[in-house]
Amino acid sequence: MGSFKRLAVYSLLLSFIRISSTLSILTPTQPIRDGTNETLVSAGGTFEAGFFSISNSKSHYVGIWYKSISPRTVVWVANREEPLTDSSGVFQVNSDGLSIINSRGGRIWSSNLSKTIEKPVVQLLESGNLVVKDRQNLESILWQSFDHPGDTFLPGMKLGRNFKTGQSLALTSWKNLDDPSPGEFSMGIDTHGLPQLVVTKGGSTVYRAGSWNGLSFTGTPTLNYSYMKFVFVLNEEEVFYENEILNSSILMRSRLTPEGYPFRLTWSNQKTSWDTHYSSNMDECENYGLCGANTNCNPRGTKVCECLTGFTAKSQDSNGSFGGCGRTTQQVCNKGDRFQKYEGKKLPDTSSSWYDKTISLRECEKLCLSNCSCTAYANLNISGGGSGCLHWFDYIMDMRELPEGGQDFYLRLLAGSELNIISSFHMTLAFSSCFS
Repeated sequence: MGSFKRLAVYSLLLSFIRISSTLSILTPTQPIRDGTNETLVSAGGTFEAGFFSISNSKSHYVGIWYKSISPRTVVWVANREEPLTDSSGVFQVNSDGLSIINSRGGRIWSSNLSKTIEKPVVQLLESGNLVVKDRQNLESILWQSFDHPGDTFLPGMKLGRNFKTGQSLALTSWKNLDDPSPGEFSMGIDTHGLPQLVVTKGGSTVYRAGSWNGLSFTGTPTLNYSYMKFVFVLNEEEVFYENEILNSSILMRSRLTPEGYPFRLTWSNQKTSWDTHYSSNMDECENYGLCGANTNCNPRGTKVCECLTGFTAKSQDSNGSFGGCGRTTQQVCNKGDRFQKYEGKKLPDTSSSWYDKTISLRECEKLCLSNCSCTAYANLNISGGGSGCLHWFDYIMDMRELPEGGQDFYLRLLAGSELNIISSFHMTLAFSSCFS
C-alpha cells in the first residue's frame, strides 16, 4: 500500500511539472530554456513555441509548430541561419526585444527592436503569430513573427510590399526537409508592372501564379472555399495578399517546399494527415516561360508549345526545346489592325504591363490600337461582369491553357499579311466543306 501511495504522489508530481512547463507569456524573469519541457502555448492550444531539433540533427532551433499534430509540423523558425549546437540555449525577452542566447552567453539571434520596452511581454497568438508587446499598452504590437516569414504562409499573414517603408514580405524555402536554413526559392509579390505572385530562384522567375483578377490569381483555380476568404489589396501605399480563415476549427497552411513548389494544405482529423488542395507542380506548362515568347503552352495539345496567331517559331531542336516565336511580318501597325480573342487562358506575365482600374474593355481596346507598342489587352478585373484595363507591350510571355477557368485575352493582329492568313484559312475551310 505504501508503494502505491508513493507511485500516486510521483504521478501527481509529474503531472504538475508538465502543466507548469507550459507558459502563456514570456517575461524578462520567465524565459524558455532548452533541455527542459518549457514551451509557450497559444490561448486555445493550437500552436506551441520553444526549442526543437530535427531528426537526429545536433542543431537546435527556436520555432513554432502545431501543438497537437504529430509528427511535428513546424511553421516558423527564428534562428534558421544560425542553429545552436547544444541544448544549453535560452530564449528570452528584455527591454530590447527577443533574443536567443547560447551556452557561452552570446546572442545568436535577436528581434532587433527599434526602441526599448519598459515592461516587455511575449505572447503566442492562436493564429501562430509570435508577438512582443509592452504591458503598459497591450493593444500595440511592437514586433511579430508574421513580419518575418519562413517557408510557411498562415491565415492572417501577408505577402507583399509596403511602398512607403520598402518592407517586403516573402516566403523562403528550407534548404531541405532536415535543414531550415534559407534555400534557393522565394515566393512573393513581384511589383513590376501589374503586381503578380511569383516563385523565384536566384532572382529569376521559375513559377508564376499570375496577377489578381478580382476572384483569384490568373494562373490558379478559382479560390472558392466556404471556410476561408482571400484578400488582395493594391493601392498607392502597399500591395499584399492574405488568407482569412472563417472556420477556426480548420487548420490550413501554405508551404513553399525546398524544391520550389507552393502547396496549400488542410489538416484531416480522420486521416491524421495533411490534405493537399492546391499545388503548382501540376504539369510542365507551370514552368515559367517553357515555350518562350509569343506562345501558348497547352499540356493536352498535340504540341505542347504553339505560336500565337501572326507569329512563327524561331527554332526548335531535336529534343523538342522551343525557342519562342517572332512576328510573321514586320509590317508597321495601322488603323486596320484587329484583335483575336483567346479564351480560358492564364494571362501572360504582367511585369512589363500597364493597367487602369477605371476604363471599360471597349476603351481598353481603343487605347491599345492607338499605341503601336501595345501587343494585347484584357480586363483587369473579371468580377461583377468585368472592369478595368490591362495592356501588354512588345511580346507575350508565359501564357497557357488552364484545365478550368481562365480568362479572355485579346491579341493584336497586324493589318495585311496576318489578317490575310486568317481570312485565307477560313476560306480554305469553307471551300473544303463544299466538297465534303
